[in-house]
Amino acid sequence: MTTDADKGQEAFLASFEDPAAVARYAEGPRRFVPGLEALHRMTGLLLAEAAPSDATVLVLGAGGGSELKAMAEAQPGWRFVGVDPAGEMLKLAERVLGPLMERVTLVQGTIDDAPEGPFDAATCLLTLHFLAAAERTRTVREIRRRLRPGAAFVAAHASFPQDATERDVWLDRYAAYPAAMGADRNDVQKARAAVAASLNSFSPELDEAILRDGGFADAALFYAAFTWRGWVGHA
Repeated sequence: MTTDADKGQEAFLASFEDPAAVARYAEGPRRFVPGLEALHRMTGLLLAEAAPSDATVLVLGAGGGSELKAMAEAQPGWRFVGVDPAGEMLKLAERVLGPLMERVTLVQGTIDDAPEGPFDAATCLLTLHFLAAAERTRTVREIRRRLRPGAAFVAAHASFPQDATERDVWLDRYAAYPAAMGADRNDVQKARAAVAASLNSFSPELDEAILRDGGFADAALFYAAFTWRGWVGHA
């Protein structure tokens, strides 16, 4: 049986295949995710702690290309495999990457379509919140299976208290940030409603447990910004 929440999520995800919506995407994460550029920089630094100078990195949820571009510019010896189910978002990634595409292979699909590896590192940024708990755990396990022993994995996504008395407070904070950054207030309220109805948002405690159950026993929080959290773990 398809619920209203399922329909909301389907509509939300469908926007990633809408060329007009994708064309407006580039500025969205910068306005809605506090410290996005710093998150990308920290991600590269955390991966580099265990990755060689000629690493091959798996990037799940690579559509848009922003984290690929940040890491490719910071690490000229790294190569990347970027995976995303949305073809239009992969086209945007190609445009964003430009000449950096010579070190990037893009794959349309999910983790099941990713090469077997083994990879020297992996990321999954602003993506896992689209997956329900069981599929999220399975996806994390599939990422882990594709990594060399000791390889670092960075995940960051929407993660905030889900108790009824706290959830709306945090969603209001989620909306307050882009409003303060100059985003259109009608767009902000639409985004808040979409996140409230469509994302599989869990508490930080549950999200960390999923990462540990997925094979990253040392998963540790390194980033927290309003409704967003980021963890690093090792295979």
